[in-house]
Amino acid sequence: MVFANIQYLFLLLLLIPYIVWYVLKWRKSQATLQVSDTRAYTHAPKSYKNYLLHAPFLLRICALVFLILVLARPQSTDKWQNSEIEGIDIMMAIDVSTSMLAEDLKPNRLEAAKDVAASFISGRPNDNIGITLFAGETFTQCPLTVDHAVLLNLVNNVKTGLIEDGTAVGMGIANAVTRLKDSKAKSKVIILLTDGTNNRGDISPLTAAEIAKSFGIRVYTIGVGTNGTAPYPYPVGNTVQYINVPVEIDENTLTQIAGTTDGNYFRATSNSKLKEVYEEIDKLEKTKLNVKEYSKRQEEYRLFALLALLCVLLEVLLRNSILKKIP
Repeated sequence: MVFANIQYLFLLLLLIPYIVWYVLKWRKSQATLQVSDTRAYTHAPKSYKNYLLHAPFLLRICALVFLILVLARPQSTDKWQNSEIEGIDIMMAIDVSTSMLAEDLKPNRLEAAKDVAASFISGRPNDNIGITLFAGETFTQCPLTVDHAVLLNLVNNVKTGLIEDGTAVGMGIANAVTRLKDSKAKSKVIILLTDGTNNRGDISPLTAAEIAKSFGIRVYTIGVGTNGTAPYPYPVGNTVQYINVPVEIDENTLTQIAGTTDGNYFRATSNSKLKEVYEEIDKLEKTKLNVKEYSKRQEEYRLFALLALLCVLLEVLLRNSILKKIP
């Protein structure tokens, strides 16, 4: 409850001197006849009127309090917030070629990418996010959704060997574009993660980038892998042997893809660097939240006015009945 004329509440301070005046007046109005001994009146019954002597004054004080509250115009308010969330539509294109099993990131490139992607998804509850996987071919693991529980479960199931091996970067971008091109969101983003160079597919990476640009889609590219060589698990019989394979990331193409679509290129050479990359993208693509607050007020003085009237009537009734004074 709020008061439209809250300054009137200062009138309550005037009741203090009024109460002091009443107490002093009451003391002066007592009988001045002194009795040497009052023991004779000790067991005399007391009338209930003795307990009502100050009732008219208390009722008058209450009436004045309620009248001041009426002057202050008490109002009830109904408030609610109408949040308009401008979500961002994000497709995460993840390379699942066998080279993602290299263990320069721990436990390997793919598992590290999955862990960081899961954290990224969990931190953006208002966004539509989907997953595209690509190797020699491409397919949509999960279309755009706000059901992040399902999405995280599908991320956890991402693995190599689901499709033909290779690295079709252009096809991965094109597949993600098909999921975003009809989106009504003001911000549409592709986050492409790969550890190699384009060697498969019918669409070149730069052509796919031009297509993304035509639909107003930004592409952030991430090259994952250390510099030089990386340990790669190679099965030999019932054992696994590690061989060092060269890290070949086409950084020039990835940079051109990002530049064409007004995105950025990042290089992740370790788990911590990969985490920093996703944190940087998270900062660049913030969800906008516009909150409109509405307030509806209703006058609530009627109850206080009724209580004031009731107190006045009770005071008048007491003074002219039970507590009536006879001259």
